Amino acid sequence: MASFLSSLFKKESSVLGIDVGSSSIKVIQIKKKRGKAVLETYGELALGPYGGVEIGRAVSLPPEKISEAIRDLLRESKTTTTSCGAALPLSSSLITFITVPPVPDKQLADIVSLEARKYIPVPLSEVFLDFSVIPKEETYENEADQAQADKAGRDVLVVAIHNEYLNEFQSVMNASGLQPSFYEIEIFSSIRAVLEQGVGTAMIIDMGARSTKLYIVERGVLRASHIINKGSQDITLALSKALSISVADAENMKRMKGLKGGPEYKELTEIITVNLDYIFYEANATLLNYQKKYQKNVSKVILTGGGVLLKGFTDLAKISFQADVTYADPFSKLETPAFLAEEFATAGPEFTVAIGAVLRRLSELE
Repeated sequence: MASFLSSLFKKESSVLGIDVGSSSIKVIQIKKKRGKAVLETYGELALGPYGGVEIGRAVSLPPEKISEAIRDLLRESKTTTTSCGAALPLSSSLITFITVPPVPDKQLADIVSLEARKYIPVPLSEVFLDFSVIPKEETYENEADQAQADKAGRDVLVVAIHNEYLNEFQSVMNASGLQPSFYEIEIFSSIRAVLEQGVGTAMIIDMGARSTKLYIVERGVLRASHIINKGSQDITLALSKALSISVADAENMKRMKGLKGGPEYKELTEIITVNLDYIFYEANATLLNYQKKYQKNVSKVILTGGGVLLKGFTDLAKISFQADVTYADPFSKLETPAFLAEEFATAGPEFTVAIGAVLRRLSELE
């Protein structure tokens, strides 16, 4: 179906990227002009009100409510096309790494399926299964090292998504009037949006409302991932409880002051710091495991997701990781109005996934 849709919309000049998150939906529309990806419109819509809760809260909505929200966002953003690429949440998938013995390429799919059964808790007939062979080191010091690497087999990245979830997501897209040519896990959209070719080993921290996702990427290839079941919503709820204020007031205080409230907001600072310390501890544990396994250091930490926009977040992150910490700047890959440069730099982390998806969709038109 994907290849059919790609050919069907090949003449479409504008394309969309859709990111359906736990607390909001983001959309990006771009087109190619003079060889550049040009931003046409973008928008974000909070999902909380559609589920009867506050803005900023994660919410589980039925398909018809999600479709309604997407239609509202497309209308408010004044999008002009239905051709799109859509990102799926990491929580909808199972991602694992396996090592397969050295076999001819024609036998690789069968071997991967056999090995994948050990990690996938449902029959393979119930899931969409995909895999990618992780490239080996480009050079070896001698033939003995090369032979040893070949004998050890190949590392393979395996992704599985339940067919039922895919069918439900497809129905949401259909009801929204959208026609995606592909679905991809948000990890891969993020990697495409924030990393440049030639970057060594980096860790991407994506802090959403419900959870925080960690990705370690080496030379553009995913090597490790981890989900921390704590996100920006947990900070808001902790503030609401500790300070005896409404969730809406807690969310507003968090956004306005963050870790920069000064002495008069000492309790606010302490509550936020405790929650972030937990996330950073988990992230450092993931880093340590990677470094021990591969004997490689992570040179850069890239921050994405709405949760990382908290004031003072980067200062705490730099202390915790002792590494180069920077915000994702996916809008830098698009041609945007110069007078809005500051706004796009601030909004970048929130739109990372949507921009990654739309860049892939645009590349399909070439």
